[in-house]
Amino acid sequence: MMETILIVDDEEAILDLLRINLARSGYQTLTASTGKEAISKIQTTPVDLILLDLQLPDMDGDQVTEEVRKISNIPVIFVTARGSDQDRIIGLEKGADDYITKPFNPREVTARVKAVLRRLQPRDKEKKVILGSLSLDILKRKVVYQNRPLELSPKEFDLLYFFVLNHEKILTREEILKQVWGTESMDTRTLDVHVKNLREKMKGERILKTVWGKGYIFTMV
Repeated sequence: MMETILIVDDEEAILDLLRINLARSGYQTLTASTGKEAISKIQTTPVDLILLDLQLPDMDGDQVTEEVRKISNIPVIFVTARGSDQDRIIGLEKGADDYITKPFNPREVTARVKAVLRRLQPRDKEKKVILGSLSLDILKRKVVYQNRPLELSPKEFDLLYFFVLNHEKILTREEILKQVWGTESMDTRTLDVHVKNLREKMKGERILKTVWGKGYIFTMV
């Protein structure tokens, strides 16, 4: 079954460029030029991933993401001219799964889309992973920790799953980026923001530890 990508941008040329390149890679595409149009399509049509510009004529992309998160856990990749480190960090904290700056190589966008969607697939036949008071339902992508459900973004789920599979092992930032994001060249601050979010949601500073000069280690205490 073909996966559907919603492209949200108010520049017709960018919509066409991304639509054509994604179609060549076997994806179905929908397009929207405003935030309200994007939200309407999400509510009426099954969508597997959103490519979202931050600067839309009616709404800020951050606002669109917040509205999307109220109704769906669809992964969101920001595609934007805002390229500062602060913009990137804020975007990831708002719930984006990846962040691409303009101008971009359309092949890179397609590669990022593939990487995010690939991480949504169960990596083995195991339906549930239990580690102490932490339970991950792989097929439903649900997490329960200390008898309370955790609301995680798709990328946060992927990251936690990778940590659980490598419990008690020191993982370098480059190794994590390669396995969870599909690239080693991404700015490691992207990872650090997601780790920060996981710690806050799990109240897990002692569980997800920083190993200075090396990376991270996940250990149930």
